[in-house]
Amino acid sequence: MQFHHHGYVSGDPRVQPAAGVGLDRPDDLPDEVDVLVVGTGPAGMIAAAQLSQFPDVTTRIVDRRPGRLAIGQADGIQARSVETFQAFGFAGRIAEEAYRITEMCFWHPDPADPTRIVRGERPPDDPSGISEFPHLIVNQARVLDHFAEFMTNAPTRMRPDYGYAFRDLHVADHGDHPVTVHLTRTTGDDAGTDKTVRARYVLGADGAHSDVRRAIGCVPRGDSAFHAWGVMDVLAVTDFPDIRLKCAIQSGTGGSILLIPREGGHLFRMYVDLGEVHPDTRDAVRATTIDQIVDHANTILRPYTLDVRSVAWHSVYEVGHRVTDRFDDVPLDQRGTRTPRVFIAGDACHTHSAKAGQGMNVSMQDGFNLAWKLGHVLSGRSPETLLATYSAERQVIAQNLIDFDREWSSLMARRPEELDPGELAAFYVRTTEFLFGFMTEYPPSMLVADPTHQHLATGFPLGKRFKSAPVVRVADANPLHLGHQHRADGRWRVYAFADRPAAGERSALADWAEWMTTSPGSPVLAHAREGDALDALLDVKVVYQQRHVDVDVTRVPALFLPRTGPFDLVDYEKVFAADPGEDVFERRGVDRDGCVVVVRPDQYVAAVLPLDATADLAAFFRQHLLVPAREPVD
Repeated sequence: MQFHHHGYVSGDPRVQPAAGVGLDRPDDLPDEVDVLVVGTGPAGMIAAAQLSQFPDVTTRIVDRRPGRLAIGQADGIQARSVETFQAFGFAGRIAEEAYRITEMCFWHPDPADPTRIVRGERPPDDPSGISEFPHLIVNQARVLDHFAEFMTNAPTRMRPDYGYAFRDLHVADHGDHPVTVHLTRTTGDDAGTDKTVRARYVLGADGAHSDVRRAIGCVPRGDSAFHAWGVMDVLAVTDFPDIRLKCAIQSGTGGSILLIPREGGHLFRMYVDLGEVHPDTRDAVRATTIDQIVDHANTILRPYTLDVRSVAWHSVYEVGHRVTDRFDDVPLDQRGTRTPRVFIAGDACHTHSAKAGQGMNVSMQDGFNLAWKLGHVLSGRSPETLLATYSAERQVIAQNLIDFDREWSSLMARRPEELDPGELAAFYVRTTEFLFGFMTEYPPSMLVADPTHQHLATGFPLGKRFKSAPVVRVADANPLHLGHQHRADGRWRVYAFADRPAAGERSALADWAEWMTTSPGSPVLAHAREGDALDALLDVKVVYQQRHVDVDVTRVPALFLPRTGPFDLVDYEKVFAADPGEDVFERRGVDRDGCVVVVRPDQYVAAVLPLDATADLAAFFRQHLLVPAREPVD
């Protein structure tokens, strides 16, 4: 965390100075906004949090609820999400209060007595060390609280506008604010009154029964698995030995339970198999009481017993797998003919079971993907064509999620005699990378380069999230993770991995750095506005092959030591060296002749290029960054 560069800070350094629209933000919902987000769930809140970092963009987020969510339904936090929380500055704090999954136990019918269950496989949760981040369980409401704190502390001083229900919208074919949104107050003295807001763009993150989705004519496609589950968050006394471990339990009766311990040391969640659902029994299944769910759980757990003392929340649901035909308001036959103005994210465009712990996580990546793009377009950094990449990228990911969840749910619902011993555990281990949120891979586009030079950094696959590695920061000798320095501030990251010569010697890196700071074609200069800091849009860092004690920071190119703040101070935190114990060049397959790795604001690898491919680097950024108009020189 950097501060003091604008003067001494004696208070909380997480509170950024107010700027732009945050200087005089009105308390009441204005009549005109740049972005209106509908829904304060995970997708909406991460989008609003990211947009809060763009001082000149007016964003408001509304919800029909009177205030913050008290009890969230989702609770599984993938390692990829924790990695994202790191960028928003609260990964460590939320991990402290969360339950951490390190193992998963699989229970099966006892071969000697199928009416009883016995422990079977007990694999580690991350057997291959896919991530340095943990797999957590924590109430969705607390995740939303952290995003709310982040946006409140942001330059725009954003906060949710509760008590507004979405009614409908209309998109005009002209005007600066072409989307007219009709809302109704749900709380307060003016409950029942109408409010009209005109927006440049709207994001519908309003859940599985999304009214925004309905308003733009998106169609959910898919089916139901015709299988019901009771879910309950409870406090209970039990003799089941693994009550504080994540468990998949299959009984001889044919029923199954997915057990998820919750944060706090005592609460736990159970997804209890209620069996197949037929049209003529659907109403009866939906009316299943909490006492009936507990009875089902006790039947499955034999010979163990469950004495429920308190119920925090419970529900009954049928497994459904659906994805909308598109994630924005542009009909499929009009793709490329106009700019999308209305988007949907999260449960509004993909629904599935909760048992794989994917929903909240994928929803947050929807919001993260879209929000930085909206920020760049609205701040004049990128063309509107950038926005078409949201639906193109995220719809494929949602379909992959549905396909995975259909298989996982089907396995969980099968009777023990229909499965080979250990089949469920093997599937869980085999799909760990997907479960942890790391299988997303965006194809080549205006935001992801072709893999021509992938061999220069095989451990940073194009289109996949930037997989961090240990390094040492030269200036203060601190061992750090390179990717953990990525902040959700809307900037691109450019990592220059040095060739063999040391700092100050003639090298390909030195030539590249010189070009970046002097050539009119350099993306650092070509896309800069008058008054921009050197790293205002592209945060450029360097990693040397030598040990940190052998890197002379006074001989490092100026590109990596930019000036910052009104006092023109030197930023020393962009110069790194390989950690001898875990050399990033070896660990991530980086060529010893050096290379450049470009990373998007949402942490996905966008390009891998040789140090001498400066024309290719310039051309890549010209695809999605605008060149500002220059004042003529006399």
